[in-house]
Amino acid sequence: MSRRRTLSPKKKLALLVSAAAVAGGGAFVMATTSNAAPVQNASNSTVCQGLATALGNNQTFIDGQRAKPDAQSQARIANREAVIAQIKVQQAASNCQVGESAQGPQAAQPAQPAQPAQPAQPAKPAPSAPGKQQTTPPAQGAGGGAATGRQVCAGSTVTLSGEGGAPAASSNQFPAGTKLKVTNLDNNKSTTVQVTSVSGSCALLNNAAFEQVREPGKFLIRRALIEKVG
Repeated sequence: MSRRRTLSPKKKLALLVSAAAVAGGGAFVMATTSNAAPVQNASNSTVCQGLATALGNNQTFIDGQRAKPDAQSQARIANREAVIAQIKVQQAASNCQVGESAQGPQAAQPAQPAQPAQPAQPAKPAPSAPGKQQTTPPAQGAGGGAATGRQVCAGSTVTLSGEGGAPAASSNQFPAGTKLKVTNLDNNKSTTVQVTSVSGSCALLNNAAFEQVREPGKFLIRRALIEKVG
């Protein structure tokens, strides 16, 4: 005759508790996994788009320095690589795809937007001096959109370079010493800064300058007015 082993009530209870613990642990793991926020990118997050644009602009600058190096290129590249590393930290903290890069739109012909103001100019010359009518409009229109106090780089977005220091800007269209006024049309905040270095976009603000015009939680100004004021 075979003997059947029977479990005591205590052993049955212990097995039931163990099974429940395993099931509960699995449920906890599933719940934890399902609650994890998905990583965002530039296509579905304004914050991620701003950071990706900033990273892309810095990479473009580095590529340009490597393509046409000079005595200061290595120092500039090292500086921008440090900026990119900081941007990647911000991407991770913002749950963005780390290392995602994008290029901000740049105006190819910044001089054109200010030209509509020229039609009012022919009325200024006096009829008694017709010979001067041809010289006055070209002199005023020669600067086009790059004239002092006039809009430049129409259509460009503005983001931050990630660099520290006093408020300043970098640009690929204006030399060092140029003063640019950047206005965020979404909150009407503006800042006037001096171009201190070269970048991959029309106007790239450093951290201090960007803080003066930014909207909370955003790293990109979609609707920007950029003016050359000095």
